[in-house]
Amino acid sequence: MSKDVLWFSQTRKEDIPLVGGKAANLGELKSAGLPVPDGFTVTASAFFDFLDEEKLKPKIKSLLEKVDVNNTDLLTEASDLITSVIKKAPIPASLATEIAKSYKKLFNGGDGLVAVRSSATAEDLPNASFAGQQETFLNVLGERELLEAVRNCWASLYKPRAIFYREQNGFDHFKVGLAAVVQKMVQSEVSGVMFTIDPIKNDKRKIVIESVWGLGELIVQGIVTPDHYEVDKNGFKLIRKQMSDQAKQLIKVGRQTKEIDVAKQYRNIQKLSDEKIRELAKIGKKIEDHYGFPQDIEWTLMNDKLEIVQSRPVTTIKEVDKTKEHIEINLPVILRGSPASPGIAIGFPKVIYGVGELGKIKQGDILVAPMTNPDYVPAMKRSAAIVTDKGGRTSHAAIVSRELGIPCVVGTEKATKMLRQKHSVLTVNGANGIVYKGALATDKLATIEYVEKQKEEQVKLMKTATKVFVNLGQKELAEDVAKKYVDGIGLLRAEFMIAEIGTHPRKIIAEKKQKVFIEKLAASIVVFAEAFDPRPIIYRTTDFKSNEYKNLKGGEKYEDTEENPLIGYRGAYRYLADSQVFEMELEAIKQVRNKYGFINLWLMIPFVRTLSEMEAVKKLVVAAGLHRSPSFKLLMMAEIPSNVILVDKFLDLGIDGVSIGSNDLTMLLLGLDRDNAKVSSEFNELDEAVLWSIEHIIKECRKRKLYSGICGQGPSVYPELTEKLIEWGISSVSVSPDAIDKTREIVYEAEKKLVSKK
Repeated sequence: MSKDVLWFSQTRKEDIPLVGGKAANLGELKSAGLPVPDGFTVTASAFFDFLDEEKLKPKIKSLLEKVDVNNTDLLTEASDLITSVIKKAPIPASLATEIAKSYKKLFNGGDGLVAVRSSATAEDLPNASFAGQQETFLNVLGERELLEAVRNCWASLYKPRAIFYREQNGFDHFKVGLAAVVQKMVQSEVSGVMFTIDPIKNDKRKIVIESVWGLGELIVQGIVTPDHYEVDKNGFKLIRKQMSDQAKQLIKVGRQTKEIDVAKQYRNIQKLSDEKIRELAKIGKKIEDHYGFPQDIEWTLMNDKLEIVQSRPVTTIKEVDKTKEHIEINLPVILRGSPASPGIAIGFPKVIYGVGELGKIKQGDILVAPMTNPDYVPAMKRSAAIVTDKGGRTSHAAIVSRELGIPCVVGTEKATKMLRQKHSVLTVNGANGIVYKGALATDKLATIEYVEKQKEEQVKLMKTATKVFVNLGQKELAEDVAKKYVDGIGLLRAEFMIAEIGTHPRKIIAEKKQKVFIEKLAASIVVFAEAFDPRPIIYRTTDFKSNEYKNLKGGEKYEDTEENPLIGYRGAYRYLADSQVFEMELEAIKQVRNKYGFINLWLMIPFVRTLSEMEAVKKLVVAAGLHRSPSFKLLMMAEIPSNVILVDKFLDLGIDGVSIGSNDLTMLLLGLDRDNAKVSSEFNELDEAVLWSIEHIIKECRKRKLYSGICGQGPSVYPELTEKLIEWGISSVSVSPDAIDKTREIVYEAEKKLVSKK
């Protein structure tokens, strides 16, 4: 029996340390004679051997030790570095051969479609669900795709949400292994989730089933609201049915898994027949009896045959406070949905539409979204309650809310629309699925308002000579971030806006659609300029590398493959080699300033290697009709050693100052790529050479009374660096939105200390 690949028939529930919770449960169910599609597991031992063979553990450990999981930007950055390293590392040849052989055996020597699911060794336990923390890959075909899916499963152990969850729940990162379940794919006509307990009221007399057309991922993700059925566990009488209007379904189309429209005549009808509901409930009861504990089960129906693809213990059984269920709430009802997690909460609603807006959610807010996914967990932990448009009682939002112990109402259909405008305080009752206007207790409302006002006033009292700017790129955040006590945008990234347009600029030029590109880019910049007016906005012109440009529509045609894009075709040199693209960007900036009248917009040029490049770019800027003035500053990013060595000469060319890009500067000064796990542990913005370079740049700018700023991650991570920057006389510090208040405090204290020394 191999320790690297095990068939379901070879595993049991006690094998969690070897194959993870998901695979152990599938093996247990199969051995009990329950209907489970066949498959095998690439074990956690194989994963740990892979880490050891590629010497990845020390690098991963080094990156994780530096991360504050409550800082979304830093957490994402560390996660990206780790997952990138894992995805690039080769699977050992002997293991690859064994996986391929097992795959062939599964299909009697041929190829067939499989689902590849992550199975963590600390997953699906009685005290922790790890709901949705790792990845699933559907409709995988062939050995090459299978090996890639296995490696991607391994990498998903270090997704931001998974790192955050382990830290919050006290799991050692290196004691959690990851196995990969390879299971025959079932192309479900109907699928869903079954709880062998009412998860809201913890009623063990009921079995709750939810169903959707097509594959079941949409029900777990909460993208659609499912049908809801309740069955009496004694006698299997169907006691409740609630049909949903399902507009979308997930099915296999050709070689891809696609989300398609549900035909109108099927949208509102019952997805699972009464007969099949009872048959499924009986299977659920058998599974619960086998384990002796309530179960959360995923199931499928194809060709009239029910099959089980996953079972795990219900992790949210808590004592229900019966007194709260009967509290009389005499407030106007705003919304009704499905009760998903019991409890009553009061707070201000914040509507968000994606992961990029999670920073909006502050402690005690009511998170309102179309649906949630595992990346929302950090914000959910800060929330007083959750309200969603879509989803059922077995969706991600419902399961995680119950685990966190916060009230949740799902499937309201219109929460985001109704609460989009600024709304007063709400009361959410998760036990009855109702959202009320107003606060249940006025004294609680008064307390919330008082605390918020006090905090606001405290931050405003911290007047600083050094400007505290913010790094920004996503339009959705502009309005809310602008409301903070922040002096402007120190780094407005063009890349998000270009990516939103979606097409490679050269393709746009070839199609003679420059005007459309310019207008779209200008309209995006205006969102920021208007929100922050009259505070300055420093717009960094596009600094996509060739591999990033290649991802845009048409990019393959216009971008070569570079061995090292970091020091390749990018920045100022690209503008000179292909001035037409740069000129479109300059025209958009001119439109924002002249047509829309926002003169708070400045310009910053990234990755300038030589003096002659800076001179040539300046000429293009002037030729575009943009002239330096008190309201229009032309800055240069300082991120290359040549910028440090020749900073005096760069400044003498006639620019208004520099902003230090500490990430690239640190890499290039220390001669390392922080995306390379073999050397990433050496990346250190407090290295003596880096500190000397930053000090030298700031002091040269001060001599000439010119602007100096910094917009890397350093100031957010190292308060001691911020103190040094203040001492050297930097003009501004620019940080991520979640670090504004903390940085303002550090700057305030550093300036106070400096004054007391004099």
